[in-house]
Formats: sequence, structure tokens, C-alpha cells
Amino acid sequence: MRLKLDENLGSRGAALFRAAGHDVTTVPEQDLCGAIDNTLIEVCRREQRSLVTLDLDFSNPLLFNPSDYAGIAVIRLPARPEPGDLWTAVRTLIAGLKGSEIVGKLWIVQREQIREYHPE
Repeated sequence: MRLKLDENLGSRGAALFRAAGHDVTTVPEQDLCGAIDNTLIEVCRREQRSLVTLDLDFSNPLLFNPSDYAGIAVIRLPARPEPGDLWTAVRTLIAGLKGSEIVGKLWIVQREQIREYHPE
């Protein structure tokens, strides 16, 4: 799977996805830190990469229609995250990518759970 990791996932996140066999680029590697959301998602569209982020703005299908992109995965942490919650969610996403296709979809990823957005 071709992924772009937002700046909030760091090098450890990239290493976990790469170890699972994914083709990963990151926002920092491409000097996109601080880019506005529309710019970032357009880069993902051009590169045909799914975006993986903690930015909740991307969970709004009215702003970012999932069917227009190669996939959007928004990681949701608990209100009071504990050490390791992020990495548990990343591993949940990695497992989900093994069994399902994210292209054209919005996934909300939490600890050991993936919810897929379905338009009504």
C-alpha cells in the first residue's frame, strides 16, 4: 500500500509501516510540515497515496470526500492517551490494511478498532 504519513506520526510510525511492507513517504521528508490540509490531500491524490493522520479535520467527509482520494485513515486517540496508545492504533491500522482495501474510503482508527465511514 502506498501511504503518506502526516508529521504527527514521526519516524517510528514510518518504520512500523515500512516493516509491514508498505511504501511510505512522510510529510517531513517532503518538506510539507505546516502545509494546509487542502495542499496535503492534493499531494496525496497526485501521488495516489492514502493519508494517515491524527488531524481530525480529515475525518469530515463534507470537506474531504473519501471517494476522491486513495484513502484517508484518521487515528483517534482517547481523551487521556496512555503511552503506547498511538502505537496500538498504528498496529491496528497495519492489520486492517492486510485484510481490507482503503482506497476511496475514510477509516477512523482507534485502539484495536477500525470504523469505516459509509455515506447515508
